[in-house]
Parts: sequence; C-alpha cells; structure tokens
Amino acid sequence: MKKMFLFLIMASAISCGKKVSQENASTTPKEPEKEAVVGGDSDSHGCKASAGYTWSVLKKECIRVFENSTRLNHAEDGKAYSTVSYVIFDGNKAELFLDTQKESIILERKSEGDSWINGDWQLIPWKGYVLKKAGKILYTGE
Repeated sequence: MKKMFLFLIMASAISCGKKVSQENASTTPKEPEKEAVVGGDSDSHGCKASAGYTWSVLKKECIRVFENSTRLNHAEDGKAYSTVSYVIFDGNKAELFLDTQKESIILERKSEGDSWINGDWQLIPWKGYVLKKAGKILYTGE
C-alpha cells in the first residue's frame, strides 16, 4: 500500500511537470514588461516632484517646502481652500512658494524687523506673518 501511494505521488509530480513544460513550449515568448519608473518626473534642475521636491532659487538646491519652512494659509475671504503655500528664509531674503504661482518669488528686506518686499509683494512679520499684494492681505501664517 505504501509503495502504491508513493508511486501515485511520483507519477502525479512527473505528469504535472510535463504539462507545465508543454504549456511553456506552446506559448510564444513575450517581451518582458517594462517596469514603471518611480520618480521619473525630474524638472530642469533634477528635482523630483513625485517625491515632494521643488527647486529653491534661494537655497540653490532641491527642497521639500513642507519641511523646514513656514506655512502660509489663504486669508479669510469666505472661500474654502484645500491648498497652502510656504515661505523659507535665508538671511534678509525670503522665498515664497505660492499655490497660485508657477515660480517662486524672492523677497528682500533692508534690516531686521523690516518687511520683505518685491514689487507689490510684501511679507510683514506681524503676529506671525502677513503676505500682501498691492495692499491686499492674501495669506497669513505663524
């Protein structure tokens, strides 16, 4: 009985092996599937947006603006926003990464305690920060 059982198991294994090899022989070889390249979205500076990186003109490197920066929220204007903006500082310069602008904006201030300015943009250090454009408050942050 044991010999018969062992024989059935071996015969079954050999049969399955032949069937698999016959199936492989009868199918036409396929080209290997191309793997999706993760992070293949580098910008002109080599920053990978899919990994959260963007180019900083101020730092001259790829950064993740949501790390080591100050968050700016849209000012209360009765609208609901699902996005935020950020500002980073380096000495007397500030770089704005606004959700409404494609490129960042560099602001400068003359001395400690002054506002950072670029044209009609003004970042005021008051109860955190207030960002104005042409005198209108657009963002606030802490």
